[in-house]
Amino acid sequence: MTRIVSGFAGSLALKVPKSGTRPTSDQVREAMFSALDARDAVDGAQVLDLYAGSGALGLEAASRGAVEVVLVERAAPAAAACRANAIAVQKASPRKLVVTVAARSVQSYLDSAVGTFDLVFLDPPYDMPEPELTANLAALPRVLADDALVVVERSSRTPEPSWPEGLTSIRSKKYGETMVWWAVPSGPE
Repeated sequence: MTRIVSGFAGSLALKVPKSGTRPTSDQVREAMFSALDARDAVDGAQVLDLYAGSGALGLEAASRGAVEVVLVERAAPAAAACRANAIAVQKASPRKLVVTVAARSVQSYLDSAVGTFDLVFLDPPYDMPEPELTANLAALPRVLADDALVVVERSSRTPEPSWPEGLTSIRSKKYGETMVWWAVPSGPE
C-alpha cells in the first residue's frame, strides 16, 4: 500500500494504477523528505512532480507544507489516480492547497510550462532511455527558481544522468535498488 508518510495527510492511503507505475517506497520517500526538510526545501514550495504515477512525491510535499503542486503524468489510469489522490489530500488540508494534474507528456509540459518551481521531482520509468531523461533535464532550468532543488530517482543500475548546462549535481544517495540524485541551478560556465 502506498500512503502519505508525514504531515497533515500522514497515513492517507493513495490510489495506485494497477500497472505501469513503480511507486517510490515509503522508506525512500521518508529518507528523501527528511533530507529535504533539513534543507527547509518543502514548506511554502511550488512543486513539480514529473512522471508522477500516483502523485506520491508531489502529494507528500503538499502534506509537508508545499503550497502548490503540479503532477505531470501522461498515462490515463495514472493521471486518474493522481486526480483522485489530489482531491483526497486537498480535503485533508487545513489550508488552501493548489494541486493541478497535467495529463500529458513530460517533455510537452516542460516545453510550454510557465512560472517557476522551487522543488522538482523526476521519477521516470526505470527503462526510459537516457536521451529522453537528458532532454527533460535540459528543459528544466528555465522553470526553476534560483534556489530550486531537482531530485531525480532512477534504478541503481542506471548511470548518473547527463546534467545539462544550467544544472549542477550536488548529491547522490543509494537506497537498495533506488538511486537518488540532487541538482541545483547553475549559471553558465
